[in-house]
Amino acid sequence: MNKNLLMVLILMLFTIPAYAQRASSQSIKELLDKTQTGDMALQMMNQMLPSLKVMAPNAPDSFWRGIMAEFNSDEFVEMVIPIYQKYLTKRDITKLNEFYSSPVGKKLIRYQPKIMQESMIAGQIWGENLAKEVIKKYEEGIY
Repeated sequence: MNKNLLMVLILMLFTIPAYAQRASSQSIKELLDKTQTGDMALQMMNQMLPSLKVMAPNAPDSFWRGIMAEFNSDEFVEMVIPIYQKYLTKRDITKLNEFYSSPVGKKLIRYQPKIMQESMIAGQIWGENLAKEVIKKYEEGIY
């Protein structure tokens, strides 16, 4: 057997298990709890509520209170665990949990909703300006 091929096979044998270790559901739940994923799911539901109300305009407020009372963010958390397991290793999740336990990680969690909100506004402004520029260039016959 070729020496180089043998070395590659040996290297693969020792490195593949390190990358293939699957993160436990519990470690991912810990991460999702630290990053307040369940709270974000509830916020998404509250943001979707006006659109849902358009689909059932005659539904009384008691109906919507019942819908919100049934909402369980734990279901969402359970749904995303396999997604995290698909893309992140045990080591990745461990490192992320360490980060989100650190002062800077906690600070990011505290300010991330505001950062996201302000970034969405910035994105809307950017998109509007881009659209105006595209229309202007089109009307001027540029390109």
